[in-house]
Amino acid sequence: MTVTVGGTDAPSSHPSPLGVDSLGMWDATVALPEQVEAAVSAARGVTDLPGHDRVENVVVLGMGGSGIAGDVLVAVAAPFMPVPVTVVKGYEPPDYVGTGSLVFAMSFSGNTEETLEAAAGAYEAGASLIVVAGGGALVRLAGEWDVPVVPVPTTIPQPRAALGAMAIPPLVLLEEIGLFPGALQWVDQAVDQLRILRDELVRPESRAEDLARRIGRTIPLVHSSGDLGAAAALRWKAQINENAKCPAFYNVYPELCHNEVAGWGQHGDATRQLISLVNLRHDAEHPQVARRFDLVVEVLREVVADVIEVRAAGEGDLAQLLDLALLGDFVSLHLAGNEGIDPGPIPVLDEIKLQLTPGADEPPDRT
Repeated sequence: MTVTVGGTDAPSSHPSPLGVDSLGMWDATVALPEQVEAAVSAARGVTDLPGHDRVENVVVLGMGGSGIAGDVLVAVAAPFMPVPVTVVKGYEPPDYVGTGSLVFAMSFSGNTEETLEAAAGAYEAGASLIVVAGGGALVRLAGEWDVPVVPVPTTIPQPRAALGAMAIPPLVLLEEIGLFPGALQWVDQAVDQLRILRDELVRPESRAEDLARRIGRTIPLVHSSGDLGAAAALRWKAQINENAKCPAFYNVYPELCHNEVAGWGQHGDATRQLISLVNLRHDAEHPQVARRFDLVVEVLREVVADVIEVRAAGEGDLAQLLDLALLGDFVSLHLAGNEGIDPGPIPVLDEIKLQLTPGADEPPDRT
């Protein structure tokens, strides 16, 4: 049931401007459009899918750079699907998971302990399971369970560099099942936009370089709206955390207008030295949310170091989400490069995973 993934190499004419990049994170980021195309080919080779009428709900299991695939699915596909979608970032599937559930188990390494435990629980509950993984225990279990596998290329250096390989297969498979018609058209539009943006951002003095300089050594607070914006803002936060090794935070409209904004009533002398506000805008904003952006900027402009606005481009929600995500990826790499930081290794995360599994006979998983 496993199919071979085609190459994901991007054109080789985009040398890295980073001073140190031991794992090749720049090249992997540059290759995102080609990675998305390869993921489509991988997913279309999967068979033994459940019938449309059998699926009562969809659940995505995954953590970190793999779990973002579930957030993309919620943002892009869930609004158009006839069944609910739930993302689980933890050890246990929801109690309602059963024979009417379609469960995607997402793990770049195949060894993520939370996903392994949750996947086992879903299988025992009788769910239809599809594994998206690069190997490891999850793929071995999939063989024992006789469930479909979409393999993730092992040439990708880190899970956070596998956004296309992880997020695209569920969309394609949901179209094949009949739950998300039109997915491939949205993917094609996304690839077109990713190529345009990639070719812009690999040039010297790009927009990503400028944004990284503006953020500097401040702490980014990323605001956006709706499920699309929530996925993009989470992506920015996580990429800055892992690539640049610095704090970053995010929040989402309209909820932040009901709590966070009240927290700026004091400490402005400190926050205007420490915090930069980054607003991620997209075409799916509710009209009232657009007004909220303006009102909140009026409140925060005097208590933050800078207010930066980024507007998504591309046709369709998937294109706009991935447009925002790829820009954030490049910004995070330039933030790392500006400080002489290697964006690839994440030793603190590896150490935590190692401490959780003393005596394990495998190296710490890469989520």
